[in-house]
Amino acid sequence: MDVFPFPIARIGIIGGGQLGRMLTKAAKRLGCTCVVLDPTPGSPAGQIAGHQIVGHYHDPAKLRELAASCDIVTFDIEDIDTETLIQLEHEGFRIHPSPRILAVIQDKLMQKETLAAAGIPTAPFIPMPEPSPDAFATFGYPLVQKVRRGGYDGRGVAVLQTPDDYHRHLPAPSLVERFVPAVKELAVVVARGQNGDCRCYPLVEMVFRAGENVLDHLLAPARIAPQTAQAAMDLAVRTVEMLGGVGIFGIELFLTETGELLVNEIAPRTHNSGHHTIEANVTDQFEQHLRAILGFPLGSTDQLSPAAMINLLGAPDHRGRPVIRGLKEALAIPGVCVHLYGKAVTAPHRKMGHVTVLDPDIATAERKALRVRELIEISGEDHP
Repeated sequence: MDVFPFPIARIGIIGGGQLGRMLTKAAKRLGCTCVVLDPTPGSPAGQIAGHQIVGHYHDPAKLRELAASCDIVTFDIEDIDTETLIQLEHEGFRIHPSPRILAVIQDKLMQKETLAAAGIPTAPFIPMPEPSPDAFATFGYPLVQKVRRGGYDGRGVAVLQTPDDYHRHLPAPSLVERFVPAVKELAVVVARGQNGDCRCYPLVEMVFRAGENVLDHLLAPARIAPQTAQAAMDLAVRTVEMLGGVGIFGIELFLTETGELLVNEIAPRTHNSGHHTIEANVTDQFEQHLRAILGFPLGSTDQLSPAAMINLLGAPDHRGRPVIRGLKEALAIPGVCVHLYGKAVTAPHRKMGHVTVLDPDIATAERKALRVRELIEISGEDHP
C-alpha cells in the first residue's frame, strides 16, 4: 500500500495566469501545495496558491529559488528561460514537461522542423529569417507568417492572402507556411505519464473569431465522422510520443477539404481547448497533468456530457478594473458553468474567464453558449 506524507507534494508553477489558477485548484484537491512564480503581485494563480514568488520567467535567480523550494516544477506558459531550466534539470531538479522539449516548441521554426523530421504531417513551410516582398512572392500567396518566438493567442501570426497584404507582415525572424483552407480546426488534449502511458481526451472542434485568431468557442465532442476523430486522436498521441514529454499537451490540427489531417501547433501545457473537461469529463486536464508529473496513474478521459465552451474576453476599447454585466441572466440558463479568472485589470480581447455549457444535445449546448456570449460583457472602468 502506498503511503504519502501530507502535503503530497509541493509544486512550483512558472506562470500565474488562468491555467496556473486552475492547476492550483486541482493540486489542492489532490493534497498538494503550490508556489507560483509570476511578475504580477496577486496573480490569478497566486491568489489561490497563497504563496507567490514575484519575479520574471526569464530571471535565473527567481527560477532557481522556485525550483529549490519545491518538489517538482511545471509551467503554464511557454515564454520561459529554458537555458536556466535545462541547467536546473541537469542538476537534478524535477521539471515536467522537460525544458528540452519546451525549448523546441517555443521556437515555431524548430517545432515545425521537428514535426517534419518525424514524419508528422503539417503544412509546407520554409524559414524566413528576413521577410521581404520577393521572398514572400517566391513562396507564393496565400500564406501564413509566424514569428519564431513569443507568439500566443493569435499574436505573432499574420495571414496574408495577396501581395497587397504585405504591409501587414511581421518584421521579425519567422517562418512562412502554406495557408490551409481548413474545413475544421480541431484539437486533442493528450496526457503522457512517466511510464509512457498516453491518454487522450475526445476530439474537440474549435471556432475562431474572424480576423483575431483567438478561440471564440469550442464544441466537445467535435462534429465529425468517428473514423476521422479516431485518426486525429491517433495522430495527436503519435505526436506526443515522438516528443517523449510528461504531462498534458494540446495538439491543434487542421482538417483539410480533402480529408487530410495536419498538425498545426503543439502546446506543452494545459490548453484552452481542454477547459470544458473540468465539468464534462471524469478527470479534468488539470488533475490529469498533476497525475502525470507526479507519477500517479492517469485518470479516465471519458466524457460525461456534450459541452460547449466560450472564452470571456475583455470588451473592445475598455481597460482598467473589470466591470461584469449579464452574469445573473447567464447563470439562469440550465447547464451554465462560469469561471472568472480573478484578473485585476481588463484589456481589449484579454482572456478574463470562460463558460462551459453542458447539455445532452451538442447543438443545444452551442446555442446556449452563444447566448451567454451575448449576455456577459466584461468592460473596464477606464473607457475613452
